[in-house]
Amino acid sequence: MLYRMGEAKRPVTRRMVKLRMYPTPSQASALADQGHAARALWNVLHEWYDFHAPSRWSSFKEADEAIRQGRRELAWLAVLPAQACQQVLKQYAQAWQSHLGGSRGRPRYRARSRTKLSVDVPQASALKTVRLNRKWGEVSLPLIGRVRFRYSRELPGLDRGAPEGRTTGARLVREADGWYLVFRCECIRTSPAPGSHPGPAVGIDRGVAVPLATSDRDHPYLRHGPWLQPKEAERLLRLERKVARQRRSAPPGKPVSRRQQRTCRQIAALHAREKRRRSDWQHKITTTLADRYGLIGIEKLHVAAMTASARGSAVQPGRAVAQKSGLNLAIRREGWGRLQEMLEYTSRERGGLLVPVPAANTSRRCSACGHVDARNRKSQAVFACTNPECGYGPVNADVNSAYNIETDALHAASRPNGSASSAALGSRVDGRRVPA
Repeated sequence: MLYRMGEAKRPVTRRMVKLRMYPTPSQASALADQGHAARALWNVLHEWYDFHAPSRWSSFKEADEAIRQGRRELAWLAVLPAQACQQVLKQYAQAWQSHLGGSRGRPRYRARSRTKLSVDVPQASALKTVRLNRKWGEVSLPLIGRVRFRYSRELPGLDRGAPEGRTTGARLVREADGWYLVFRCECIRTSPAPGSHPGPAVGIDRGVAVPLATSDRDHPYLRHGPWLQPKEAERLLRLERKVARQRRSAPPGKPVSRRQQRTCRQIAALHAREKRRRSDWQHKITTTLADRYGLIGIEKLHVAAMTASARGSAVQPGRAVAQKSGLNLAIRREGWGRLQEMLEYTSRERGGLLVPVPAANTSRRCSACGHVDARNRKSQAVFACTNPECGYGPVNADVNSAYNIETDALHAASRPNGSASSAALGSRVDGRRVPA
């Protein structure tokens, strides 16, 4: 939690507000020139620092003076505002600090075809943000002019009905479907104490066939429609086959043709549409869950390791590589990691708790008696306990896992260190409970 300087300790939460921007064709071209200038400046800095050993690196002041001189002598660099140039230098220095600290990889060159263009506006006063009406706003961009944007979310401190806070800066980002204005905001809000949410507890099991299965009998399944409609999915497949043919027929060593670039842009636009729909559903469903439940249990999954390739090596080739590739794609399309991040901050803002629990045996353990057996899973979707003294089932396997996750989360929340045991037993299925 942050506190603003010079005021009685008022909690400040930093947020990013992303709004769609609608520049004119000439403004969009000027923004693209600025984005490429920022990318080229990064590459020049990287070449400069990569050429010298760390013991002979230039100071921050010397690099800033060199950039100032370059803006006076180089026409391609003069299109980028001075403060945006300084931000590129700061970001490059932070990238090296993160690398030397072990938290990130080594900085690399930014290719023209694979880099998302962005321009930083570090001071909010230069934007001169104005709300025109209920749906539209307008900002001033350095060396660009006044640009309209879609006012789809409230900006703190802008008008009378906006939340309390302020805007500290912005970044202009070009996505596959156009330019976006990402505001950096500081919102003043008082979050309730953790655990003060009066709602009940729930366990959530993430899946592919069923996106979210819960232990709430009134809402056992939380589903969504396809991210792409059938015609859109058919067009995406057709475009992917088309770009594969273009790559096969392209002469080796030649630059990518404009037709292939156009096909890639069309594919990126469909993927961006899929991403927006997924993000919209995740924002809505996590807000609903955080409003409804006071304690939310979720499996502690390492999604990056789960979606790793099964190809193997020439010495030890993998098995069922195509099937694993399809499963990896389905998991990535559901956005499990992003969903957990949203659940974490939405629950915290409402006084709830998000409790990650170990995923071991949650799908094989009976939620009524605690019997663990791989034969309990009759199929991917059906669970039936093999314990002759229990006989629980058949039920949906994901819902049974959700009951086990809720039980483990309740045990973890009740313990002083907050750790959950993978052997924790008992649930409220059929009113039976087995002590851990």
